[in-house]
Parts: sequence; structure tokens; C-alpha cells
Amino acid sequence: MERIALACVSMILLTLQTSAFVQMPVGVTRQSPTLHTRTIHREAVGEVEAAVVEAVSKEELPSPDDLPSSCGVDYIPLATMLMTGDFEAADQFTRDNLIFIAGEKAQERGFVYWTQVKDLPPVDMATMERLWLKYSNGKFGYTMQRKLYRLGKGNFEAFCRKVDWNVVDEGVERKRRWFGKSEFIYDLEKAPRGHLPLTSALRGTTLLKELMNYPAWDNEEFQAKKN
Repeated sequence: MERIALACVSMILLTLQTSAFVQMPVGVTRQSPTLHTRTIHREAVGEVEAAVVEAVSKEELPSPDDLPSSCGVDYIPLATMLMTGDFEAADQFTRDNLIFIAGEKAQERGFVYWTQVKDLPPVDMATMERLWLKYSNGKFGYTMQRKLYRLGKGNFEAFCRKVDWNVVDEGVERKRRWFGKSEFIYDLEKAPRGHLPLTSALRGTTLLKELMNYPAWDNEEFQAKKN
């Protein structure tokens, strides 16, 4: 079991150390995506390794057969990140993977057009959503965000307040910042429902709205989830 856990550590570190185009979450208005590289220090490696070994000893990771992909994606790293509570890394994996599964044109430009969302592979979208729902106890995921958005009758600003993407800074309400030191909440206990995953609003809010309205979320499997 410990060898399995250490193998998972290697996959996570490889994922975190890989440079990837980063899409900016809601409220961030930088001119373009930036190339983001994570540096893992020796101390951090030890902490991640210990966390994975402890988590895997308590709960078994899903089998790769239970994490299907029509694009050849290995979802064990995402499962491990979520299971060990590394929601920030899982959030980044999810954004990067949306670009990958959207195809070559999205990969070349470094972001997903909102018009591409309906054509994203349902097998992969469902696998990611299941993992987010499972390891957040139904608290995070696009389907939870959709539920909250619809409960607010499609009022986007009300939705942002509901999921705590807004903060009051010196009496002025603004969106949380993601560049520099992130102001978003990656703690399962502290974050409100629907806070994660984050979606780029660099080109407007349509991409997020399309992800929340992704056709597969109407399937019985996701309709039946207790949120």
C-alpha cells in the first residue's frame, strides 16, 4: 500500500512541476494568461509524501478502471490531490485539463472558448465531477455551482457572494484576487459550497456559465447527487 502511495506522490510532483498556461478565475483582469511554474522544495516533498501515505492508508484510491477518459488522461493524480485535501493543486489540474481535453486548438491558444464547452468529452467531464463531488462530500464541483446559480435565479453577482468569491476591502466590495498570494479558500472546512473549482473570467463570465450548464449535468447520475 505504501508503495502505491509513493507512486502517487511522484505523479503529483510531476504534475505540479509541469509548466502550464494558467487561466485566471472570476474577477481577475490580467491581460493574458501567464506561464506558471511551481517549485517544490525538499521540505514540501516530504510533507506531500507523508500526507499521501497517511491518506492512502485510510482510504484506497480509485482504480484507474473507475476513472475513465476518452482522451487518455490519467486521473489518479487528481484523485490523490483531492483525497489528500490539496484542493489548490486539484483546482489547477482541472483548469489545465479542460484545455487539454478541448483539443489542439485550445492547447495552442492556452484557453477554452465558451463555444467549445458543449463539445467537451462527457466521459472526462463526468470523471472529474465525480472526483470533486466525492472528495468534497458534495461541497465542490460544477454541479454544485450550477445548483447555487439557479437558486439565485441566474443573478451572477448574487452567486459570487454565495460562493464567497467577493470580499469587502476598505468598505468596497471586489472579487478575490488570484495572482500573487491567492485570496481564494482551499480548505474544505472553511470554504463555502461551490467555492471550487475556479474558472477563468478573463474573457467574461460566459465560460463559467457554459460549464455550469454542461449537458451531462442533466444526466440522472448528477441529478440524484445529494448536495
